[in-house]
Amino acid sequence: MKRIFIVAFILMSLVLPSQAKIISNEKIDHNKVKMASKIIKELQSEMSSYTNNGSGPFVAAIYDEKGNLIVKVANSVVNETCSNNHAEVNAIKLAEQKLGTYDLSKENLSLYVTAEPCMMCLGAIMWSGIKNIYYGVPSKRVEEITGFDEGFKPDWFNEFKKRGITVYGNIEVKAGEKELHEYVKSNKTIYRPER
Repeated sequence: MKRIFIVAFILMSLVLPSQAKIISNEKIDHNKVKMASKIIKELQSEMSSYTNNGSGPFVAAIYDEKGNLIVKVANSVVNETCSNNHAEVNAIKLAEQKLGTYDLSKENLSLYVTAEPCMMCLGAIMWSGIKNIYYGVPSKRVEEITGFDEGFKPDWFNEFKKRGITVYGNIEVKAGEKELHEYVKSNKTIYRPER
């Protein structure tokens, strides 16, 4: 009996990529995870409406500290022919315009995105003043599923913590992976420069 329990415990402890464990650079706050899960599920459920209109398979939203939606937008690299138009960058740009400031730090905003931010987006987030980031599918899985290049991101979790930016990741991974698989199956553009 004891052996069965140990084997069952070991099997339950294994974390598969599509069932990734929530990660954070602070002690996990389950209320934050619950709210992030709700928002990221909503973004994932809307993804196909964006991709059917030419957007890339990533959606981001920015909320204020009271839970009010400031902006929601998708990746528009292909349909707006601009390599900088990732969902996170688009959301930051729209929030800055809507709030009339380039410094979002005064607003205590949270960014929710369907996948882990790439190297470029991490820089934009850091310089924007966003205080909290919640993401779905980790970069490694994004690369494995789609072939997108997420870039080099050494120890970014800890770097953000040093800068006072809270990060939660691997939220609603399975649903996000499903949406990425659908995007790939539909033969939409996987944009990356030739090397």
